[in-house]
Amino acid sequence: MTTQYRADLAAAIAAIVLTSIFVIFALHAESEKSLLMLLCVGSVGLVAGARTGLISRAGRGMLHYQRVTNLLALAACAAVVLVFREDHFVLLLLATVMLYSTVYVGLNLQIGCCGVMNFAGAAFFGVGAYTAAILVAHTQLPHLLVLLAGGAVAALLGCVLLLPVLRTRGHYAALVTIAFGILFRSFLEVNDTLGGPQGLKVPGMTILGWNLSEGITAFGMSFSFYVNYLILAFALMLGAFILASRIDRSWLGLSMDAVRIDETAASTFGIHIVRWKITAFIIGNLFAGMAGALFAVMTAFVAPANFTFGDSLIMLSVIVLGGIGSLWGILPAAAIVLLLPEKLQAIQEYRYLLYAVAVILILMFRPQGMFPRRLRAFKLSGESVQ
Repeated sequence: MTTQYRADLAAAIAAIVLTSIFVIFALHAESEKSLLMLLCVGSVGLVAGARTGLISRAGRGMLHYQRVTNLLALAACAAVVLVFREDHFVLLLLATVMLYSTVYVGLNLQIGCCGVMNFAGAAFFGVGAYTAAILVAHTQLPHLLVLLAGGAVAALLGCVLLLPVLRTRGHYAALVTIAFGILFRSFLEVNDTLGGPQGLKVPGMTILGWNLSEGITAFGMSFSFYVNYLILAFALMLGAFILASRIDRSWLGLSMDAVRIDETAASTFGIHIVRWKITAFIIGNLFAGMAGALFAVMTAFVAPANFTFGDSLIMLSVIVLGGIGSLWGILPAAAIVLLLPEKLQAIQEYRYLLYAVAVILILMFRPQGMFPRRLRAFKLSGESVQ
């Protein structure tokens, strides 16, 4: 190991440790003043790290020593959970961030990789949630299969929506998905079988006789029952992230990139445009539906107000904020968009204005997002590297 690689590894370890400490303090902050001070300190630290090159060095260290840094990141996540093991609110927030991040991974695959516009992310999330609510309450289907069923139903509806989407391009395709999102909420509000505007109660999740809605005790410590759902949400997000990363690094991702950049040129070189659009749309909606199903059983309640067109716009703002096509920008952007309004109660009513301003600033000063997607490169053998 050379001196440069050691310095890169040390920078990566320091970045993970400092980030976990910052997250713990930010989640523990009770007053808005202390949280704002922490955000100022964090912003100064990011600017200083960027100016001195420490952030880029940490990035190189994470790239060269993925196993070590991944294990350390898992240990940091476990430390955060251990600190807040009895705090229901914080654990629910963390699980929600992970579930929405799973949806963002699917949207990133659709929009950032293949160029398929989807302004109905919240609707597909709601399809999975309502599917789980009905199956858990009225069938004996194992609850793990309920999660798969929620994703499958969302993917199936996505196939139906693809019929008009594939006949349109650009803004017109986006209008089709907008119409679907609005129609979905209207259908839920007028359908008394699905609870109407009041929504539905959802029983808790049970796996092999283990009720996830009950607290657990281990190593002499008691843990909130939300830890169970947090672990499932993390596993779902990790699976979606790994699959999307594998797709992006393979010839599948290369074909999707070609479709996104120039459909005419891609078809000239024999790339099947429709096939890759269908693939990206189905996989993305599958992620959204599974995340929605787990969200329903975790919160024990679903209602049309949880799946509005405004929520779909927030999902798109996260993609823009993190970096279109960038998987690594999803989690920090999701944490900013979802956690800040909860911790800063004063901006609850102004969160849409805040998101709009953030998107405008990003488009003006950093159009590629906070963590822009790296250019695709190739070895001489043709194997793609990032």
